[in-house]
Amino acid sequence: MMAAVTCMAVAIYFEARNQPVAGQLAVAYVISNRVASKHYPGTVCEVIQQGPVHKSGHPVKHRCQFSFWCDGKPETVQDYNAWQTAVRVATIVAGTGISKPERMAEGEAPAVGVDVSEGATHYHTTDVSPKWRYTMQMTAHIGDHLFYKP
Repeated sequence: MMAAVTCMAVAIYFEARNQPVAGQLAVAYVISNRVASKHYPGTVCEVIQQGPVHKSGHPVKHRCQFSFWCDGKPETVQDYNAWQTAVRVATIVAGTGISKPERMAEGEAPAVGVDVSEGATHYHTTDVSPKWRYTMQMTAHIGDHLFYKP
């Protein structure tokens, strides 16, 4: 099992490596905000890997919470500089080692620093228009991503 920082860095790299650092931080905080919520799994890795799986244990294609996890493409890091940035961002946000059992109250800041997502638990790129966005409050627009909270 991967450590929280590694899981988060992988998600940041594959979901937001082409975004400004603020956008990468916002994606990291979405993950952290979900971990802090009673409505999502209790660890960074579980949040990122959330979604239906086949009997084999492999995720059902295009049915995950984080698209990179089940898009059918291999997760191969090819841009070392972007990977280093993702690791630094993940270390800032997930590096506190907080997990749900020891967690603070719902809605409290999940890690050190400023949550640039402003409490978001969802995001999408400007290229798509998911139906769920109409049921949420937009909190930020950073780079090519829009961020939302219930």
